[in-house]
Amino acid sequence: MNEPLLLGYDIGSSSIKASVIGAESGVLIASAQSPDDEMRIESPRVGFAEQQPEVWWQHVVQATAKILSHGSVNAAAIQGIGISYQMHGLVMVDKDRKVLHPAIIWCDSRAVEIGNKAFADLGKEYCLRHYLNSPANFTASKLRWIKEHRPDIYAKIDKIMLPGDYIALRMTDTLCTTVSGLSEGILWDFETKSIADKVIEYYGFDRDIIPQIVPTFSIQGELTASASKELGLPPRIPIAYRAGDQPNNALSLNVLRPGEVAATAGTSGVIYGVTAENVFDDRSRVNTFAHVNYTTERPLKGVLLCINGTGILYNWIRRQVLDDRYSYSEMNTFAANAEIGCKGLICLPYGNGAERSLENREMGCQFVGINFSIHKKNHLIRAAQEGIAFSFRYGLEVMREIGMTVGAIRAGNANLFQSRVFREVLVNTCGVELTLYNTDGSQGAARGAGIGTGHFSSPNEAFKGLTVEEELHPRSSEADRYQEAYESWKKELLKNLRS
Repeated sequence: MNEPLLLGYDIGSSSIKASVIGAESGVLIASAQSPDDEMRIESPRVGFAEQQPEVWWQHVVQATAKILSHGSVNAAAIQGIGISYQMHGLVMVDKDRKVLHPAIIWCDSRAVEIGNKAFADLGKEYCLRHYLNSPANFTASKLRWIKEHRPDIYAKIDKIMLPGDYIALRMTDTLCTTVSGLSEGILWDFETKSIADKVIEYYGFDRDIIPQIVPTFSIQGELTASASKELGLPPRIPIAYRAGDQPNNALSLNVLRPGEVAATAGTSGVIYGVTAENVFDDRSRVNTFAHVNYTTERPLKGVLLCINGTGILYNWIRRQVLDDRYSYSEMNTFAANAEIGCKGLICLPYGNGAERSLENREMGCQFVGINFSIHKKNHLIRAAQEGIAFSFRYGLEVMREIGMTVGAIRAGNANLFQSRVFREVLVNTCGVELTLYNTDGSQGAARGAGIGTGHFSSPNEAFKGLTVEEELHPRSSEADRYQEAYESWKKELLKNLRS
């Protein structure tokens, strides 16, 4: 008898990833991604970042076709689908469920001032008590930008969605969202444990534009006949889980309890810690959202540090500086041949929109201290990796300021974590232990689907097949060298922040 299978999708801004795991063994059966390289992020004006939701869907179709081409995947055995997605995006549809405007995605910074004004008008104390965040540049503020600047579009809106809600709509023809999703858009009130009516009233929205709320782990719809035909899957497979990529990354690593910490380093870089307390940063450098296992009875939250320019910086160097002549693996080898501190070359990796950890400043990426006589491409590549790891350390200082304990980090063995240099810089600069697991976001989404369909009787059962690939500990012999490099980097950052 064939083992029941679970299918997970990770709707990223770079690519769509899909994985199939065994519902009984928890073992990865097959995985695929589309496109093979990276999707484009359109920027029609400085500070704008958009993608077409139809492009996401086409890559969902293509990734599904790739995964079904594996002889080990029996489509008839798939019994649940889970969806992870890029957070904070805004998708708008009319009554016919047609997309009205390109999705305004997570790194778009057009609504910063709108959110800052809302923070002042609604009151800092009120916002932090009720939303644990400033409205800042999140989904609600992006929608207000549409209302102010594209009233013709706003007038046609029937419902707003996050990227994962849209993919679920295409699969099920059902419009719904989750509490975790609403919280990432600053549309959930943690004090009243309900939709954020005061934000909706302040921005002048109709409450009916918010879709129906469903539990994160639940049957949220079934694959329609038309969607099943496009995907090559049997109809009526339940979609049983959806979550933003960072809460989902935490789930994929079994980070579900207070004090546990997850990290990722894809297009953006994130450290995400779970807490039972209403923790917030009064300067909004880190943000707090409802975790995947948030309930009104046990309201667990995730505190999120985000660095926008992580994998996208590495990709920029590969394409624009190295002309695609080297693979990421080869770039990692170059980085390993440069010394700690890169002979004084510093990279500030902030070139992908307004940075929350810098209080929504948009300062741009900088390489500082280039010496034409001594610096080579290996220094440039390592400086980028060091700069990203140092920006994590800077953000961890903020998390510790607000009372978070970060002693050990879990991550999937993917993206920049595949670089030995990046791993070692992070561990030794931050003074933390790092454990790498054989997982990624799409596998996490598949496990979430198993919880949502009831294939797993408890979350603990969902992590059969999750294994440790490497454990790293800080090396005291190199601590001083890393600390010296970090202090030089931080001095340059603070000089830019003061200017």
